[in-house]
Amino acid sequence: MKGTFITIEGPDGAGKTSVIKKLIPMLVQAVQQEIVATREPGGSRIAEEIRELILNPTNTEMDIRTEALLYAAGRRQHLVEKIIPALKAGKVVVCDRFVDSSLAYQGVARGIGTSEVAEINQFATENLSPDLTLYLDIEAHAGLERINQNKNNRQFDRLDQETLEFHEKVRSAYLTIAKEQSERIVQIDASQDLETVVEQCYHVIIEKLRV
Repeated sequence: MKGTFITIEGPDGAGKTSVIKKLIPMLVQAVQQEIVATREPGGSRIAEEIRELILNPTNTEMDIRTEALLYAAGRRQHLVEKIIPALKAGKVVVCDRFVDSSLAYQGVARGIGTSEVAEINQFATENLSPDLTLYLDIEAHAGLERINQNKNNRQFDRLDQETLEFHEKVRSAYLTIAKEQSERIVQIDASQDLETVVEQCYHVIIEKLRV
């Protein structure tokens, strides 16, 4: 792969979408490679249809293993349609969520097990891993407060129905992953104001692209 694969992770309410929205124009101005911004679940036509199925708040009867498999299926389609072609063309791909999300949400918070979730995602991704991951960290209660304050500007989805305990498990899982894979993951304090978080993310990415 000639390009660079960057992912941005974090619990609900960490502000990933807002950060990426401000970050992408800055990167476009600063680097010579083409920047491709995308997201998971989704990112391509079929994967977006899978996203609707996963996040539909009426699908309360969805089995947790079904959920994990759908995330992996959407990820596979997203990779072959969008991410891999972009990386082969030498582009910089910035993706909102990737496998780390599945490990945190389905592996730990849902209780399936990280090894089980990792295995189905290894099959889906053929072991493709990001070159850099920015983990935006925020305490679960603070993230949920942000969501409640911004609920008029945000689509209510199935994960928003989960308890504080669930989201605390998600954050704990992310912190463990970040510690275990510190060579790939850079942790950013997402409780700071948006401009500060964006600036810190920008500098980490620029440093990576210049190596």
